[in-house]
Parts: sequence; C-alpha cells; structure tokens
Amino acid sequence: MSRANYLFTSESVSEGHPDKVCDRISDEVVDLFFGLGPKHGVSPKDIRVACESLATTNRVVIAGETRGPKEITPELIVEAARSAIKDIGYEQDGFHWKTASIEVLLHEQSPHIAQGVDAVGNKDEGAGDQGIMFGYACNETPELMPAPLAFSHRILRLLAEARKTGREPKLGPDAKSQVTLRYVDHKPVHATQIVVSTQHLDPDMTSADVRAVIEPYVREALPGDLITKDTIWHVNPTGAFVVGGPDGDCGLTGRKIIVDTYGGAAPHGGGAFSGKDSTKVDRSAAYAARYLAKNVVAAGLAQRCTIQLSYAIGVSDPLSVYVDLHDTGKVDESKLEALLPQIMSLKPRGIREHLQLLRPIYARTAAYGHFGRTPDVDGGFSWEKTDLVDVLKRAF
Repeated sequence: MSRANYLFTSESVSEGHPDKVCDRISDEVVDLFFGLGPKHGVSPKDIRVACESLATTNRVVIAGETRGPKEITPELIVEAARSAIKDIGYEQDGFHWKTASIEVLLHEQSPHIAQGVDAVGNKDEGAGDQGIMFGYACNETPELMPAPLAFSHRILRLLAEARKTGREPKLGPDAKSQVTLRYVDHKPVHATQIVVSTQHLDPDMTSADVRAVIEPYVREALPGDLITKDTIWHVNPTGAFVVGGPDGDCGLTGRKIIVDTYGGAAPHGGGAFSGKDSTKVDRSAAYAARYLAKNVVAAGLAQRCTIQLSYAIGVSDPLSVYVDLHDTGKVDESKLEALLPQIMSLKPRGIREHLQLLRPIYARTAAYGHFGRTPDVDGGFSWEKTDLVDVLKRAF
C-alpha cells in the first residue's frame, strides 16, 4: 500500500525560461511545416520534423531533420523564431527578438528512418523510434492532474498574463515556480512551501518588492485555504534577478520533461515532446496514454491511473500496454489492458487520426505543460477530451 500522508513538490517554468524558449521555437517549426505543407502540395501525413534549438546570449541555433515542401526556407524559419521570441517578450540587450543571430541547420530526414515509418504496400505506418511512453491522471484537480504541478503552472500563467497585458510592467519573461503540498489521506490539505523566482526589469527591486507584486497572483492560483499562516514563502531567494532568459542561462529543447508532464507524480518515458511530428511516438503515444488515463479516471473507474505503452522503430502495434490503478481501481487492470487498444487504435496512424495530430497545434503546448489544458476548438489539446467516458462505463 502507498503512503497516505506525505509532502510532495512539483515545479513549473515560464515561457521565458531559456529551455522553454527553445521548446517554443522547435514547435513553431513543426507548426510551420504542418501549416504550409498542404498549401504547397505536401500531405500532412508525409510531413516529418525533428527539430532541436539552442539559445544563448543573442544567438539561436536551430538544427535537426525535416521532410516537407521546399518552399519552407531558412528565412521563413528565422522569421517564425523571431516572432516567437517577440511574443514571449524578449526585447533586452542580451536577448532581443530583432537583433539575435539565428542560424538554421535543418536537413533532410534520413531515408533509413523514413523507410521504417512510411506506409508502403501492405505495410502500415511504423513508429518513428523505439521507446516507452507514460500517461497519467488523478482526481486531485478538475483537470485531473497532480495538484502541485497544476498550481505551479497556474502561478506562472497568471504572472505571464499580467506581464503581457501591462498590469505588471516590472516583471520579465523568465520565471520559475514550485509548490510543496502536504497530503493527508492522499488528499492535499495545505501548502507548506511556495517558491517563485521571477525576472524583474527594475534593478532596484528587492525580494520583498517582488513578493508584493506576485503574491496576489499566487493566492489566486491556489484554491481555498491551501495557503495558511504557516506557509513558508521563498520569493527570488538569491536576491536580484535582472539578467534572465538565454542571456543568463543557455537553453536547449527538451530539458523540462517533468514540467511538461506530471511534475514527478508519474513516470516519464525516454523522450521529450517539443520539435517532433506525430510519427515520433515519444510525443504522440504519450498524448494517447494521457488521453486514455484521463478517460479512465473521468469515468470513475479509478482515482489514479498510470498507463505505459512501448514501441519498436518501424513496427505499428505497441509491444505492450500496461495499466496501474494504484490500488484505487474499481475494475480489473488486466481487463483494461485488453480493452483500451480495442476502443482506440494505438498504432501511430490510429493515434494521429483519433487525436487529429496533423495540424499546426504544437507551439501552444511548449509552455505550462502539455497536459491538464483545455481542448481548443481547432483541435489543439485533443488528448485532454473525455469523450471515451461513456464507452468505458458501458464496458464495465
């Protein structure tokens, strides 16, 4: 049996964090290919993108492999990167959307990878790589996500909104948050520690000044009476935080994988998400596993659910499907393992068709988590839908 009483902590980082800047740029490249491919006669199912970005002081390097229309030039990619950096809010001497040097080193996808992925003759589309992927859901929050991570994300989204709307002009784009919750009988009862480090543009601001700005947003992010008189606050604990973003710390795509998923409350597979098209099961199968786990919990079949999928490069069907209901289930886990592939194809083609993944929907996933978000009307975050609830209830 798992422990009922404990402390648990999760962190989040803002869209201006150096690694998240890189995730955003890489996903902008994915969206560029899915958005322009059909306009230039390339079917979305034939698009391939595996894009990595690096950002440091006034410099961005974009590298990787692609397949798509020749009309997507390095100049278009540079324009997309500058637009993303501008939207994030970087107009600083050390990192400026207009003046940063941006180098594009993308090249064609390896034909040896392509031959395993492409559908040819009687061969269905294969997985873009081997690997293991996890999905998770729990009933701690309305979005069926672990509470410490959900609140950490919410803090930073509120601060970013306040910064971008001009309500808090002294805040900079780079920020991190962390929330520690005390659990009693598996339920969060109060926050023991709150950490927020945020870049500020006024060099004379002290940690106390920053707390005065951000505290109302933190209290708005955490519901009810989770913040008590005993909650310990750490706001910019090192003092000044003026130099931020890629000017203060080098950024790379794919380094914030626990922020992207479940805040450490569930396992993570071997790969990151951003910069990859849906043939890369690192991304698409992790989305599918989250979708199934969320529907299991939403259907009332368990309070917590972890699903693992595994794949081999070039092979369509998953090698294994594993379900763990963490001693909270009302159904047999082995029956769920048999049922889930029947109600949703877990082949790469089946996943991308069911979740409608061949769209320019990825840049918006690059910050504040890929999970626990509201599905968009144009197909984004489709893996957050709970449209399998009735099917699952009928099955049991």
